[in-house]
Amino acid sequence: MSDIVLSAGVRSNLLSLQQTTDLITQTQNRLATGKKVNSALDNAINFFTAQGLDNRANTLNSLLDSMSNGINTIQAANNGITSITKLVQSAQALVSQAQQANNTTTQASLATQFNSLLSQIGQLAGDSGFNGVNLLAGNTMTVTLNESGSSTTTVTGVNYTNANASPLSIANAANNWAGASDITAASTALSAALTALQAESQTLSSSLSTVQIRQDFTKAMITTLQTGSDNLTLADSNAEGANLLALQTRQQLSSTALSLAAQADQNVLRLFR
Repeated sequence: MSDIVLSAGVRSNLLSLQQTTDLITQTQNRLATGKKVNSALDNAINFFTAQGLDNRANTLNSLLDSMSNGINTIQAANNGITSITKLVQSAQALVSQAQQANNTTTQASLATQFNSLLSQIGQLAGDSGFNGVNLLAGNTMTVTLNESGSSTTTVTGVNYTNANASPLSIANAANNWAGASDITAASTALSAALTALQAESQTLSSSLSTVQIRQDFTKAMITTLQTGSDNLTLADSNAEGANLLALQTRQQLSSTALSLAAQADQNVLRLFR
């Protein structure tokens, strides 16, 4: 069977109608997905550029969990130091009472309480970990700050689980504080321990500030990357809606024009009647 031959007018109007239908389909797809670039066929440069920006944003987003864990670990250690400081201050109060006591019985009772506080310091330090990392039990933590791993910060912990050992080095109440020199030594050790705790708290605060600043920077960078990707691919719903309305009007006009062209061809048949 031979091909159907269309007149030039019908063929022109049919082509215009097909093009309009394709444009309507494209516009409806943009409105449905919210994107003007859904594949490399739409715009290869914008598609792959946006894909690269999204990939980096996703990688940075995964680092936020690591940073958040790092911040919580440091905060847990700092909470531990705050509580240990209060225990040391309580121990200083016991020492002061012992220095003012006039009998060995009172001093012995205060010495027992003092040793109990030292035990609590070690236990509190052992409970200051987060997610398996305890900076007050001698653990070291490294936080990755960028996607390549070239930027990191390392937080070196201290071991406060034994108050008698370094770096606190608070000796037990020897001989139930029977001698004044023992009480004086305890007072001196407690003052040195407070200084060490303050120094460690400052170190942790500095590390915490560094990680928090990088966390805020990473969040801002993710937003920038996602905004850049959206600018390359997202459709303007208002503009696309207006386009759809205009295309539907054009489609109606094209259908009318095609009908008129077909009627013109039919007029030729009337000549043979």
